[in-house]
Amino acid sequence: MKDPHRLLGAALGSCVLAAAGIGAGPAYAQENKLWISAPYETVLPGVDADGGARERSLAVQVSRDVADDTVPAGRLTVDISEIASFARVSWPTNCEPESEVRAVCDFPEMPAGTESVPAATFGLRALPGADVSASGYVRYSAVAAQATSHPAETRVGLGNGPDLGLSQTDYQHGLRPGSETSVRATLSNSGNRTAERTLLWLNASYGLRFEQRHANCEYREHHTGTSALCVLDEAVAPGQRYALSTGLDVGRKAMYERFDHSVHPYADETLEDMRGDWAWTRGTGAELDLRAVAATGAAAADPDIDPQDNHRTVMLNARNTADLKLLGSRVSGAAGDTVTARVTVHNRGPAWVASLGAGASVAKVRFQAPQGTTVMGLPEEDCWTSEDGASPTTYYCRTPIYLHDKASHTFEIPLRIDRVVRGARTTVATVNDDPELSIRKFDPNLRNNSARIVVN
Repeated sequence: MKDPHRLLGAALGSCVLAAAGIGAGPAYAQENKLWISAPYETVLPGVDADGGARERSLAVQVSRDVADDTVPAGRLTVDISEIASFARVSWPTNCEPESEVRAVCDFPEMPAGTESVPAATFGLRALPGADVSASGYVRYSAVAAQATSHPAETRVGLGNGPDLGLSQTDYQHGLRPGSETSVRATLSNSGNRTAERTLLWLNASYGLRFEQRHANCEYREHHTGTSALCVLDEAVAPGQRYALSTGLDVGRKAMYERFDHSVHPYADETLEDMRGDWAWTRGTGAELDLRAVAATGAAAADPDIDPQDNHRTVMLNARNTADLKLLGSRVSGAAGDTVTARVTVHNRGPAWVASLGAGASVAKVRFQAPQGTTVMGLPEEDCWTSEDGASPTTYYCRTPIYLHDKASHTFEIPLRIDRVVRGARTTVATVNDDPELSIRKFDPNLRNNSARIVVN
């Protein structure tokens, strides 16, 4: 069974990046690499009931590695020869067709400090009578003076069915614990078939709470938050758009929060698959936004032809703090013994700490073996040694990516006593400046972020 919560780690979008081969020339050509960024894949809807076909847009950008100098204006070459048998292209004004299947598009210079520029946005539409099993690649290359990129590509296919999607919502920052907020999005169908019903999945992280528990939704609590599965009974026809709004309470423990939602054409099998083996509880409040309609019967639902925009993530950050405290231990033994020292990271709150975007550890601790001892058998998945070859060896261990308020995580460190040194000790301390999750930014008291291991 699929765990809806695992969608937290789902990729929401991807791009094709092609590194440049740089020849001799000015400094910008030697020091910079050009990259082409374009959709990895797109699916064109086939002909709809009226005999027309909906257009898809492909947006292409050109970027470079180093933004310290100016890259002059350049040209993007687009080749659609592989899809010409089943798709028609609409070129923008900055593109000059060289043939029926190839065009060259002018893109502007990149001044110092600018990392990328738009190169072209062109439309694709399925041809009448095209075989829905057809597929091919749109291929790109770019040049700016002596800087040239390796080719990039977008796979293009055809499909018949609904194409549900959610718009991306801006991230929210500076929220106040104890306040309320909402996440708004637009639900649309850009396919060529109607979605008779819609299955909506929602997930609010631990520091957030749903303001309402709707009667057409069922809910499940888990370690990192609350998930909901909602059945929306209103048909969504091609071209239709609906506003969705989810009200959220920002809890007292909120800090680095995340809200996810995704849409799927409804099918009994999809609902059962997303329920998995967990227990869900139906809400009792008003139905979510849409009017109730009669069930559509047992007809099979068409699959979503392009699920790349079905899932969206919104990060919500609250103004809060969490005090991490490190606790050490004392151990003793004779020469030749192996003893276990314990180091505990305790979160005194008030907020929980979670890295639900980058997936970084809440804390990394750094230590060396006490004098006269050797570190033995640390778990490789959580601990490692420094790579600089320094002596004595420095060890690092990491916690999971979240730690609830008032919760602790303990590392067990096996130490072999090679010789007895009375009062041998070492300091264990957190690494406070991890760029993915900096303890210094949320912990108001760094004085208790170190502890000692004492042997004998």
